[in-house]
Amino acid sequence: MALQEYAGAIVLEVDGKEVEVVDVNINTKTGRKPVKTMNSTGRLKGFARGITEHDLSITVVIPLSGDLDWAGIEGAKLTIHPLSSGGKRESYLDCFTLEVGEKYGVDNEARRDLKLQSLRKVTE
Repeated sequence: MALQEYAGAIVLEVDGKEVEVVDVNINTKTGRKPVKTMNSTGRLKGFARGITEHDLSITVVIPLSGDLDWAGIEGAKLTIHPLSSGGKRESYLDCFTLEVGEKYGVDNEARRDLKLQSLRKVTE
């Protein structure tokens, strides 16, 4: 059996500028909703299509200088790609910031927690 390589660390770019990232969580809501009807089987019969949403939760380190204006992000392109070669790039387009928080701890570097939303996802 051949040795397999799996996706590992990623690189995050915001409008083409690489950002030092600690953690990225992406949640895609399909927008589908079950349609409940009264019928003899007593179960769902189908679903209705809705609007897809892409929610991004990102944790970045806080640099001493040159930090992005995270609260002011509107219409940005966030691109995630594997550190190693061979993986696909995923871009989240028309991103805007919902929340910005800061976290300081005795054992860790200062971090910023961000919540963003994207209008579209593209696999390149």
